[in-house]
Amino acid sequence: MFISRYLKMALILGLLSAIGPFAIDMYLPALPDIGRSLGADVGPVQFSLTAFFLALGVGQLLYGPVSDMVGRKPPLYFGLGLFTLASIGCALATDIETLVFLRFLQGLGAAAGMAIPRAVVRDLHTGADAARLMSLLMLVFSVSPILAPLVGSGVIALTGWRGVFWAVALASVAGLALVHGALQETRSAADRVESSLGSALRAYGLLLRDWHYLGLVGIGSTAMAGFFVYLAGSPFVLIHHYGLTPVQYSLAFSFNAMAFIGASQFTGLLGRRFGLVRLVKAAASASGLAMSLLLVYYLAGGDQLAVLIALYFVASGFMGLVIPTTSVLALEKHGAIAGTASALLGTLQMLGGAAAMAIVSLFANGKPLPMVVGMASGALIGVALTWITLGGDVRSHLAAEARG
Repeated sequence: MFISRYLKMALILGLLSAIGPFAIDMYLPALPDIGRSLGADVGPVQFSLTAFFLALGVGQLLYGPVSDMVGRKPPLYFGLGLFTLASIGCALATDIETLVFLRFLQGLGAAAGMAIPRAVVRDLHTGADAARLMSLLMLVFSVSPILAPLVGSGVIALTGWRGVFWAVALASVAGLALVHGALQETRSAADRVESSLGSALRAYGLLLRDWHYLGLVGIGSTAMAGFFVYLAGSPFVLIHHYGLTPVQYSLAFSFNAMAFIGASQFTGLLGRRFGLVRLVKAAASASGLAMSLLLVYYLAGGDQLAVLIALYFVASGFMGLVIPTTSVLALEKHGAIAGTASALLGTLQMLGGAAAMAIVSLFANGKPLPMVVGMASGALIGVALTWITLGGDVRSHLAAEARG
């Protein structure tokens, strides 16, 4: 009975978390078509993706404290409603400027589904149990980069790129029904008594002074930044440079996502066996090594798609261990302000990813090297942050985990 409730909660939270990413991954194969349809160059089209990430990051700063004050469900209703309306607007957009603006609004709506599920996990569990639930959530969440590009390719073939936005609007309506009928409120009225705008500001001040929290957030953020660089650059590199069709691109993208999903399911088991801190250190270092090999290969003049996909497959697998585990560790000591802590975590991850995409887009030329440099830089910065944050006081962290 406990296991069935556990899986049900992971399914609900994972689906809510996936609605926003679905709106990203599903339209990736359409980026070149959107540019042609709206008469826009690569840079402005990529900025529609950057605008979404910026809003996804900033929006979480609002939803987190609000969910601490009023409960988890009301902000979900608002965010999913905004997402639905903005998606309909995107489907009707006639120029790239309007599309970018509506994508920003769409990201603001999607931010609710990113920040609040992590807070719900912290409401219910801590330690290895939280890592297990978070990994199951990531399993559902990570189905998006496998299925969404494939679904997007099919929708685009049948209806054109505008059909993608009608599809995600329907997904958002389904999310609203799920929140209403299946999700129970996990933030009790008693827990909300001391939550206010002032307490939210104090909570953000506390978190921004907590270097351990910021270090853990930074580790996950750099891993996500590398992924976002791949997200923005891969449609042009794989379709234009390597000549893949949109369907072949979707399959290649999905192959890498499978590594992330598969590895993330071992976080609970490996966390119990070796400790969450050791798991992060080993996985971040291994991901950095794989990305370093990929960077050296391209700097040496290599240009084989199979090498890119294979080494990024390895790196993605290790990222699947790093991201959910660092999220659990970052929220571990902040249960009383879990919504706010989750919001800041998500904001820093999204803004870091948006910044990385914006920087790499300045050098983007449709070839692999700028993208690979950005991906590898994120991984190597992550390794440095891992050893700075977790390398000097491992025993105390392990003891804290044991007490939890």
